Amino acid sequence: MVTTEDQTMTFLRHVRRIIAPRTHFQPIFSQQAAYIRQASKALLQMMKTDDISERKRLEKEVKMCEVQGDAMLTEFYEQLNDKYFSILHRSDLQTVAMNIDNILDNINDSAKSILRYVPQSIDVQLVELAEYICAEADALTLIVSGMDEMKKKFSEMTIQCDRITELEHAADETYEEYVGYIFQNETNAIELMKHKNIAEMLEATTDTAKAFSDHIRKLLLRYVVEK
Repeated sequence: MVTTEDQTMTFLRHVRRIIAPRTHFQPIFSQQAAYIRQASKALLQMMKTDDISERKRLEKEVKMCEVQGDAMLTEFYEQLNDKYFSILHRSDLQTVAMNIDNILDNINDSAKSILRYVPQSIDVQLVELAEYICAEADALTLIVSGMDEMKKKFSEMTIQCDRITELEHAADETYEEYVGYIFQNETNAIELMKHKNIAEMLEATTDTAKAFSDHIRKLLLRYVVEK
């Protein structure tokens, strides 16, 4: 039986053969970014619906993205062992791949936390945190699209790195204000802990996106500015 993971890997190998003279890693990073965008949008929809069955469906969609993202990481390591020319060092490529995978893992954990804790309501601040994650996913996609032409797209990539930093700082402020809010206003201790734990997962996800953009900044400095 052919699984979705098998189909994904077959597709990627086909793409690799087509564009191999240019680069090997770009299709994988682009597909990882696409899964992050899809998963982040599904997570946001989970926060906006009160329908438990719809939340479960969306959580499965997030999980599917995370599983397929793992397949991308496996394919990446297979390529990393090949001999090929790339402007980027292998260790830098590995860090990029791992950072992207960490974002997907955190989005998946955030989605699971909604089903695990089953809060009585989803406060607007939690929805706002999920919106920051979606915006970071959009910026990440633009960054990845320029990675095979970093010198040419230096300015665009830097702008998107700045955007992720801004979003992460905004998420930190929202998280801190929200924690203060629920401790002052939530009288049900169990509900308080549910909301706090969900908020922590969402805020941690924005942190992983910033870790990705911080590493991209280092690559831009190392491979573009210093050359």
